[in-house]
Amino acid sequence: MTETVTGRFDSLLKIRNAQEDLIGTGIPQEKIFVDEDANELKVLIPSTAKPEVVEILKRHNPLRVT
Repeated sequence: MTETVTGRFDSLLKIRNAQEDLIGTGIPQEKIFVDEDANELKVLIPSTAKPEVVEILKRHNPLRVT
């Protein structure tokens, strides 16, 4: 099953750093979406990858991860 993990950040720099980190761990770039207006990064992943993605996002000090 596919899930969406969303990280809300206070800067675009943190979003870009998290995006690069996700890509570096093998998450396909086409599964990562950046909403600059909302300062959010969304990742579509299999349910089994959720803990790893949440951990990666938390490394970049998000305001919230859902």
